[in-house]
Amino acid sequence: MKKKAGNYAIILLVVLNVLVWLIFPPIDDGQLSRVHFFRAYAGEVIGSTIIILMSVSLFLSTRPKWAEPFFGGLDKMYQTHRRNSTAAFLLIFVHVLTVPITTENLRLGNYLAMIAFTGIVVIVLVTLAPRIPFLNKLTGETYEGWRKVHRFIGIFFIIGFIHSLTINSLDALIAISWVQIFFIIGTASYLYTEIFGRYLRQSLPYVVEAVDALNGSVSQVTLRAKNVPINKPRAGQFLFVRFPGIKILNESHPFTISSAPAEDVLRLTIKASGDFTRALHKTLKSGDEAIVMGAYGMFDYKKGRPDQIWIAGGIGLTPFLAFIRDLEQNLKHRVEFFYTVRHPEEALFLDELEEAAALNPGLNLHVRFSAVDGSLSAAEIVRNVGGDIRSYELYLCGPIPMVQSFTDQFMGYSIPADQIHYEEFNFR
Repeated sequence: MKKKAGNYAIILLVVLNVLVWLIFPPIDDGQLSRVHFFRAYAGEVIGSTIIILMSVSLFLSTRPKWAEPFFGGLDKMYQTHRRNSTAAFLLIFVHVLTVPITTENLRLGNYLAMIAFTGIVVIVLVTLAPRIPFLNKLTGETYEGWRKVHRFIGIFFIIGFIHSLTINSLDALIAISWVQIFFIIGTASYLYTEIFGRYLRQSLPYVVEAVDALNGSVSQVTLRAKNVPINKPRAGQFLFVRFPGIKILNESHPFTISSAPAEDVLRLTIKASGDFTRALHKTLKSGDEAIVMGAYGMFDYKKGRPDQIWIAGGIGLTPFLAFIRDLEQNLKHRVEFFYTVRHPEEALFLDELEEAAALNPGLNLHVRFSAVDGSLSAAEIVRNVGGDIRSYELYLCGPIPMVQSFTDQFMGYSIPADQIHYEEFNFR
């Protein structure tokens, strides 16, 4: 229940906003027809709801660590961020279709509305459908390009609110004052994220101690704190890191910590799959500076049931590596661990995994090479663990399609959603 409290709070804010407008309605001064008055009234309610949803999304973008438990982790907070932004995006169209619009006596607010509407629509469309021709040219079809475009969302949020103050709006002092609170929160959050956060967040300097190529596409990066390290992470958490000495790597990206919490260094196991990680794979070297922020995440098997299933796909092995390196022959759960990769040469740390399984009787390791043995399925896992898995807690990490597929398959076996845990690094 606690992991959903943040989402319930957002719903409550939207309901409360509607109630504020109903309890303190605008004054009908008779200057508008009844139809136009009620359309303007409904438009004000919808517009204020948009402000609240966008404000919450901007706030969540600040990555408040204290809020993680109320969403189930920072990765889940970003899912909420996307849902909020999508809802606001759709309501913008409803707002435009609801408010009475006339081409006579256009005010500054009308032009600001056009600017805000166009800007927000373009940015959200690029986010929701990055492969749309023409729009993807704005981002160069890269994550880094998308981040640069997405930074303008707060500016259009501010323009949209100023629009509401510069049109001939209805007289509803209390309701409008209530909405102004969220405008302040959203604006402050945007300024924190884009300007002040780099100086106010707990970002700590590290140095790259080693970069070890594990195969043709995966490297293990070892980081050592220059002075004070980040607070001791839990096994399974992730951090944000950037490398200020290398221009293309001077953007914070999330990576799971694959070292044990007790180690005096941070190890990141990184696959070259995007522009940032490919550049990292080619250019990062020992001695380079790093800026680390974190750790984040609620992916923690220790809070789960005694019987568990772990499923790692490819580089999704990383949080489970941290789990295993933290064991010290002290696994208190019964775990069926399925590790699947396409080819044998892609399997990382097999010796370490097999040694851990030998030392911990409760850990059963199953390695799958899908190019040879076919894709792993939930049905096969169910057969391996004895047929009834409703008492099991499931932990998944790997490519998004794999995680989604397994989630759907396991829910078909009557596994409640709150027993299925996964990391969601799709922050776009």
